[in-house]
Amino acid sequence: MAKTNELEAAYAATTYRVYLPGGLCELRIGQPEQTLIDWLETAGSEAFAILTAHNPGARRLGDAENAERQSQLECDLLEGNYEPYAAENIPDATDWPAEESCFVPDLALEDALALAEDYGQDAIVWGGTDGIPLLAWTEDIK
Repeated sequence: MAKTNELEAAYAATTYRVYLPGGLCELRIGQPEQTLIDWLETAGSEAFAILTAHNPGARRLGDAENAERQSQLECDLLEGNYEPYAAENIPDATDWPAEESCFVPDLALEDALALAEDYGQDAIVWGGTDGIPLLAWTEDIK
């Protein structure tokens, strides 16, 4: 699915819950989060990405297929020497399920977008040391 106002609004109407050592972060697009800022500083991380393999192209898949895809994403991240942390994308709307995701520190934006594209994702959440989560679209790397 291509970037649309509706899709962008759905990403913005989602809480990105990240389970970090020492604290839980609940992130929203465009809003700084002090717990994340502190964690990034302590970890010495310059950037972060939140990726999922669930429901590619905003097309719902079954639980088993989503779990298998997410497991493969986590393996790909580990094989790339990244340390993914558990995360969850929780939409405000009740007509779309929460999606398991990965918070990945120090994953370069272009690498994160390429990986997201490999898994059929339209966008990722990405940010830097200011702790402000932003949307980045896979179609912008083409």
